[in-house]
Amino acid sequence: MSDSVMHAVAGGAGGMIAMTLTYPLNVISQRAAVQSKQEKKTSLIQAAMKILQKEGAGGLYSGLNSSLFGIAITNTIFYLFLEESKRMLIKAKTAKAATNAKLTISTLEMMLSSTIAGAATTIATNPIWLIQTHQATRGAVETDVEAGKVQKRPLGMIESAQEIVREKGIASLWKGVGASLILVINPVLQYTAFEYLSKLLTKWKSGRATGSGSGVLSDFDMFYLGAIAKLIATGTTYPYLVVKSRLHASTHNYKSSWEGIKSILAEEGIAGLYKGIQAKLMQSVLTAAFLFVAQRRVFQLVKTLLTMRIARQAALKA
Repeated sequence: MSDSVMHAVAGGAGGMIAMTLTYPLNVISQRAAVQSKQEKKTSLIQAAMKILQKEGAGGLYSGLNSSLFGIAITNTIFYLFLEESKRMLIKAKTAKAATNAKLTISTLEMMLSSTIAGAATTIATNPIWLIQTHQATRGAVETDVEAGKVQKRPLGMIESAQEIVREKGIASLWKGVGASLILVINPVLQYTAFEYLSKLLTKWKSGRATGSGSGVLSDFDMFYLGAIAKLIATGTTYPYLVVKSRLHASTHNYKSSWEGIKSILAEEGIAGLYKGIQAKLMQSVLTAAFLFVAQRRVFQLVKTLLTMRIARQAALKA
């Protein structure tokens, strides 16, 4: 198994771990993003309590199944394209330099690799995230049970997909893909910032090293560097995240992302472009921080297990 495939597997698994830990914040931010101007603005705690009172604890995890499926597919595709793009760039540079020395990619090359990976991932996974947004913002559905009682439960992933296709057609599963492609700038900024900050910190730690291994980044380093990188990315692109959520949830009839931005500015002012940013920043920053740590640990685990398997097979053949 190549390193690129192992990174892809680790990215998918790490994303699922990180998403599960922070998912309630994602639901709260998405619901805040699709609110109309007339709806009363609520704090993070008030929003959580409102969901708990109306839908129970399950309401905070509406759409978790599609989110876990989505993040696994998204991260697997993203890391596969990212690592393969980086490998090809390094291979080309090595051939051109005619050297056996280990080369690294530049900041611009990292941006190019992230853009390729982000675009491929966005087109492939837009339907999954549209369904997840529909689940998270649709709220609980009522189900008739015996004795005339009514039970509330979150809308299922398959039910959501069927409802969307039935009401708006299969092409609607790619609604908002334009905004999503523009939002490729988010992972570009995130991974470029992370790589840049990692190199700076590694260089600084190596300069202070007095013993072997002192220049290696710790899990805590990965955690806060991942958080800083995501803070930069999400803080920069959040207005488009609001438009994307509204397009996916179909709560506002925008014909395009640009029309959505203009409409929000005209009706709600600049604050409308940042609805739900408190929960979103908290969720996305924590998710990214956990992701970078989990991805590295899963990658190391997979590599160790494969090495042990190869060694065992070699011993049996001997």
